[in-house]
Formats: sequence, C-alpha cells, structure tokens
Amino acid sequence: MAVPGVATSGGHWFSALAFGVTLLKCLLIPTYHSTDFEVHRNWLAITHSLPMSQWYYEATSEWTLDYPPFFAWFEYALSHVAKYFDQEMLNVYNLNYSSSKTLLFQRFSVIFTDALFVYAVHECCKCIDGKKAGKELTEKPKFILSVLLLWNFGLLIVDHIHFQYNGFLFGLMLLSIARLFQKRHLEGAFLFAVLLHFKHIYLYVAPAYGIYLLRSYCFTANKPEPTASSLFQALPFQAGPLPCILGSKLLGFIQYFGQSAVCHRLLSVGKAGDASIFLILTTTGHYSLFPLLFTAPELPIKILLMLLFTIYSISSLKTLFRKEKPLFNWMETFYLLGLGPLEVFCEFVFHFTSWKLKYSFLPLLLTSAYCAVGITYAWFKLYVSVLTDPPVGKTKKQ
Repeated sequence: MAVPGVATSGGHWFSALAFGVTLLKCLLIPTYHSTDFEVHRNWLAITHSLPMSQWYYEATSEWTLDYPPFFAWFEYALSHVAKYFDQEMLNVYNLNYSSSKTLLFQRFSVIFTDALFVYAVHECCKCIDGKKAGKELTEKPKFILSVLLLWNFGLLIVDHIHFQYNGFLFGLMLLSIARLFQKRHLEGAFLFAVLLHFKHIYLYVAPAYGIYLLRSYCFTANKPEPTASSLFQALPFQAGPLPCILGSKLLGFIQYFGQSAVCHRLLSVGKAGDASIFLILTTTGHYSLFPLLFTAPELPIKILLMLLFTIYSISSLKTLFRKEKPLFNWMETFYLLGLGPLEVFCEFVFHFTSWKLKYSFLPLLLTSAYCAVGITYAWFKLYVSVLTDPPVGKTKKQ
C-alpha cells in the first residue's frame, strides 16, 4: 500500500498515494452497493424535480430526505450533472431505478467529491512535526498519516462499495482541525459549522470544539493558549495518534462508536500508548464493518483490504515507536488474533451447522459482542490515559 520508491521532493509521493487510491476506487465501481444507493438516487430526484418547499415532505419513497439543508443542496447540485447521464434517475416515481449510467454517475460522484478529503489530508500533513521522522520516506510520520487516511479501509468499503458520501464530509472535519492547528480559529469554527449543516451526526464532537475555542480564542487574556492537539485531549473524544476510520453507519449502538468515533484525535504523533489505542479501535471498528458486505464476491475483497491495511498500520506504527514499549500486551494480542477464528466461523463454519436456519442472526450477534469488548476496553484505556497523563504542554514544547 505504501510507495517507497516515490521521490520525496515536491510532495510527489503524496500525489502518487492519492492517484493510486483513486484507481482502486475506480476498480470497485462494479461491486455490490447497499440500499443507500437508492436513498441518494431518490434524494437526487426530490431536489431536482420538486420545489424546495417540498423537499422534506415528499414521501413517495420510504427513503425520505432527512439530512440537513446543506446536504440537500449538495444533492441538488449533483442532480444538475446527473441529468446528462440518465434523466430517468431524477424521476421521483422511478422507485429503485438503476441503470449502468446511473451507477457510473453515483460512483464517480463519490470519487470526485473525495477531492476535498485528499486536500484536507494534505493540509493535515503540514501540521505534523518531523521530530520522529526517519531517514526513509516510509518512516516519516507525514507519509504514515497520509497512507492511513487516504487508503483507509473503512472509508473504502463504506463509501466505494456499500455507498455513502463520508469522504468529503470527513474532509470538512479534517480541514477544520487543520485550520485550528494553524491558529486560524474562525475559519476552523466556520468549517465545523458548515459540516453540521451537512450531517447532524457530528454534533457529538461539538462539546470538544466549544471548549477548545472558548479556551484558545475567546478567553486568552493572561492565560497560556492551548495547542490544537489538546482539542481532543481536553475531552475524551480522542482515539489515538493519527486520525483514522472517520466514519459511517454501523450495525447497532456498539458499532456506531466503533466507526464514527474511532479516532478524532492528535494529528501529531503521540506515544506508543496512543498508538495501541488507535490500533485496537481501528482494527475492531474495521472488522465491525464486515457484515455490511455480505455478498460472496466481496468476501475476498474485504478480507484482503483489511489485512493489507491492518498489517501496514501495525508495522508502520511499530517502526515509528520502536524505541518505546511494545504496542500490545499479551491480552490485547490474544484479543486481536481472535478476530481470525471469529471470521472463519461466521463466514464459513456457521453455514454448515444446524443453527443456520433457526439462529441466522448469530454471526451478527457474535461480531457485535466481540467488537463491543474491544471497543469498550479501548475507550476505558483511553479515559485512563486522558485522566492520568500530564497535559501536552507540560511534557513537550510544541
């Protein structure tokens, strides 16, 4: 997944990473897509063919428009491009309509809007210091951060197989955080406000933003200004040294935390303990997404992509923190390795048992319960870290 042979000057390696993952997204165009595909097609039709006053009242389809106004306008803008692909997709009464041109348009609309996410990742990389930078390109924190974000397994399967628009939304989120690092507080706050008008689920991050902005922008007289990295250290909305998974629907209460809140924390590399939390949450959160892709052709794809991403995540962070303690203790190692046997049982063994007909929900139940253990443990470990670690400003000068 990394590109070790790419030149380091001029950011060519970043362009290569972005171009490579874009090619991968194009290869995923023919794969399975969920009912969210029809949800967004219906929203295209609603916003294109009806006056704005009726957008939130149209109920011909069960998939009514239930996102904030900015996302509705986003769909409206897309619909004016969609009409050049297939006008029929914009008919409100064409329920469950699908065509090859509709598929291409909707898939490419996600890929195209990911440009904002790519730009946001680039801006975030500018905020990373080089204190832990190795001699090799692949050991530099900026390179590792870029790979973990641009090639993120969660975003790849949720946006480009399952079908959603999380990429550009998390682009807004990352860009907002980057602006806070750059002391451009008003711009960062504005971008976050815009994000809330696209998708209200981000409200759970608002308390951290509010407290950080009060401390760093509103009440700064005769007080030391907190660093931007303390945004997610002041409150327990953090989950590791590098932002990761960032986003999507999950399969119940438990997996929501495993995906939406897996990591909104430091953009600068912290310590081995942070990396451990990050890896446990990332690996567990990613595995919790497996039931979203339940069709046979996607089975090898999701397993291969997760293995590649997980191996790279662990190996790169292990190299970055090689002078510190091991990333996992024996219990954490045992738990993560247990995902393998769980997958074998759920995907292969279960279908040959007598439980298949009477307890068809069992694989999903086992997956949710197992992931709940890892996520709860990681959040507990995170709270302990937040409450016991000294403030960032007292441990190192940033």
